[in-house]
Amino acid sequence: MARLAEFQGKQLLRSAGVAVPRGEPAGSALDATRVAERLGGAVVVKAQAWTTSRKAHGLVRFADSAAAAGEAAAAILAADAGGFPIAEVLVEERVAIVAERYAGVILDDRRRCPLVLVSARGGSGIEETAREHPEAVAELAFDVVEGLQPHAARELWRRVGVHGEEQRALAEAVVRLAGVARRLEAHSAEINPLVLAADGRALALDCRITLDDAAVFRHPELGIEVARELGHPPTPLERIAWDVEKDDYRGTFYFLQMREGFARGERVVAFHGAGGGGSMMGMDALARHGFSVANFCDTSGNPPASKVYRAARILLSQPGVDGYFGTGSGVASQEQFHSARGLVKAFLEEPLAVPAVVRLGGNGEETAIEILAGFTRELGVPVECYGKDTPVDACARRLDELVASFVPPPRPARRRPPHAERPYAFKTPTGEVTLDHSVCARCDSKACVTACVPQILKLAEDGLPVLAVTPEEAARGRCIECLACEVDCRALGAGGGLVALPVPGLDEYRAARGMG
Repeated sequence: MARLAEFQGKQLLRSAGVAVPRGEPAGSALDATRVAERLGGAVVVKAQAWTTSRKAHGLVRFADSAAAAGEAAAAILAADAGGFPIAEVLVEERVAIVAERYAGVILDDRRRCPLVLVSARGGSGIEETAREHPEAVAELAFDVVEGLQPHAARELWRRVGVHGEEQRALAEAVVRLAGVARRLEAHSAEINPLVLAADGRALALDCRITLDDAAVFRHPELGIEVARELGHPPTPLERIAWDVEKDDYRGTFYFLQMREGFARGERVVAFHGAGGGGSMMGMDALARHGFSVANFCDTSGNPPASKVYRAARILLSQPGVDGYFGTGSGVASQEQFHSARGLVKAFLEEPLAVPAVVRLGGNGEETAIEILAGFTRELGVPVECYGKDTPVDACARRLDELVASFVPPPRPARRRPPHAERPYAFKTPTGEVTLDHSVCARCDSKACVTACVPQILKLAEDGLPVLAVTPEEAARGRCIECLACEVDCRALGAGGGLVALPVPGLDEYRAARGMG
């Protein structure tokens, strides 16, 4: 689910008529000081981090002056939230509170309709309140077309013991919250706490709004960069990964960084999964063997080799990893040799400089193991590949042994594509294939034609590989980007094939981190 930042959510609530404290975001201590000066009086400084219990972690601080607000902002910005830096704080006026409540609108999958919940006890620990004090919580399913009616909202608050003028004010706020959730197609929209201020207003002191990923494209005005629930604002590498995935319907590439930066002495693994359940098993196995996992990654649902390649390159662009571990479901329906070719191309291009253990279970796994193990021997670093009959824990143990004994060789430069003297090129759905006919003329195996999975290549009368379909057909999807015309050509032929698959922003990301 895609989540909105707190300040953005509050602006949406304000535009719908829900009162929120005056405030502004700030990216530095100086900015926070200036915001506090404009607000005047006491303020609250809050980390703009997607984490719960911010106050308990020192990420919400109170300040009685502008100078104190700057100091509070400096302390928060120097902290981290779950392993990720905090880039921004929200500086808001401090509000005199009479009572704290909770209000939320969520989609109830079981009843297939929106559900509004209210509680007379707001603030942190709302889940515990629902368990320990059920009388303080009331819920109501309502029609998505008709919306939440004011009389129904008042009845909800009456059921949790809220009466009089406060009941009217809170009911109005909840009706407006339900309207925001409906307009945004939100999966959930919560105000916690929804407070009764000393001046009688109902104010949203904090809010959390998440959208269904499938609805994000209908709301470009929200400026959501990554249509996924990451648990933190998207990192630069997550933005790069999302750009790979968002317009390519072929299979799934899900990438999530667990944190940025690791402590000295940690053994960190780039994790490449295939299928949610198998991935969880793999990550658990790594943890049992003392590894920290840099990321979660899932390439499943029959992705093309090109998507696996891009995923692997992104994984290897994480600084400081000590190993590469790939695993997934042992009964995956996707053809595993596509994943193998994607990994080979990525490992050779980088080139891979850490031990890798990959478990490729599923259709064609024997061929996949031959490709991955055989075509990476020239790397000079261990790459071991196993099938579904090898337990994932044994694979994690093997990576443990390889990392413990590994002595890194001098890191070679990234492989640059050679200049083609007689290029024969055609577009693919996301890249371009170039066959250097000057090299192809010296090739005896013509491996590119033999290994081409969709069989769109043929030998012309002069014995050189060319398209058996029109260039337009290849670009529209007849070329499935299986990468055989490069990977198999390099291993079994003369090496005249190249598939260019750009990953926008990745080279700049690597350069900024000294990775070349």
